Amino acid sequence: MSSAIDVAVIGVGLVGSAVLKQLATVPSLSALKVVALQNSRKTLLAAPGQHLALDHWQAQLESGSSPALSLEQLVSELQAIQAKNRRHIAVVDNTSNDTVAGFYPSFLRAGFSVVTPNKKAFSGSVDLFSAMEEAKESDTRPLVYQESTVGAGLPVISTLKDLVATGDRIQKIEGVLSGTMSYIFNEFSPASGSTAKFSEIVSVARQNGYTEPHPGDDLSGSDVARKLTILSRLIPNLAYALPKGYESVDTQSLTPAGLANESNADVYVQRLPEFDAEFDEMRAQAQAKNCVLRYVGLIDVEKKVIKAGLEAYPADHPFATSLGGSDNILSFTTERYPRPLLVQGAGAGADVTAMGVVADLVRVAERRG
Repeated sequence: MSSAIDVAVIGVGLVGSAVLKQLATVPSLSALKVVALQNSRKTLLAAPGQHLALDHWQAQLESGSSPALSLEQLVSELQAIQAKNRRHIAVVDNTSNDTVAGFYPSFLRAGFSVVTPNKKAFSGSVDLFSAMEEAKESDTRPLVYQESTVGAGLPVISTLKDLVATGDRIQKIEGVLSGTMSYIFNEFSPASGSTAKFSEIVSVARQNGYTEPHPGDDLSGSDVARKLTILSRLIPNLAYALPKGYESVDTQSLTPAGLANESNADVYVQRLPEFDAEFDEMRAQAQAKNCVLRYVGLIDVEKKVIKAGLEAYPADHPFATSLGGSDNILSFTTERYPRPLLVQGAGAGADVTAMGVVADLVRVAERRG
């Protein structure tokens, strides 16, 4: 890749570290030069005209950096670097931070592109969404790429954008969009049948790091609702259908009513077996119809229905037979694809999420390098 840009990375945790590893070790990415690293405590900036070496970036960030800059200060420093280097800057936000997400319009107005796996900005209020859309129309025409907000490294957003851009008419989008929910129901309700207890599967998923620290955050369905919001805003006649973002999505929570207000994660998991009978009954009803249970998101464009919840599917349905582990699967039904177009594969994990981020950086470089 010959097109060169500079990159400022905010967030160097699991995903951020994987992004930096790919940038440091893949020869074809050598034109993507990192000029800034920032976490919640520290900021490391390259001198104007230079870039950061990535072989020992952790030590550099801890020892040779300044306290974390405000986002306003970071913009000023990046503008100085851009003026000297005369190269386009892409800001990569690897956090899940609301404040950073809310600052995207300012990054864009400053002339920087934004690449991110952070779902917050694209699934939040319609006011923030509108502000980003307006900022993208500024004179510098900054770019926004967000592939990894929905399917990590899976080509979900790019597929939808291509369908819309080429004039296809989206009729329905349906799929298993949460890696955590996928794992839980692949174990709890496989096509072959099961007697495993819901609470035990959730406990194992938590122990293995598949859930958020509080499993109720996953079982609330909010992650799926956020992803549905992101996708719906890429469909022209649904772009402004959710004024409060993901909060406007009709979302079924799987947290039992008796645990709805339990904020202590350990207590939540300890008490979840009290409600296994409820889940056993739902599974039994599905099995009696030769069906499996899957937690899915649905966008029905013609009916303007956007919802997330537990559904039963025949045991020979792709959602029953094609999934394994924490895989995601998404089905696009369109005018051109009456037999749905399927995208499936690993929808979570630092390495595949980082792949989606870095691929988006390549797209920015191709257009702005």
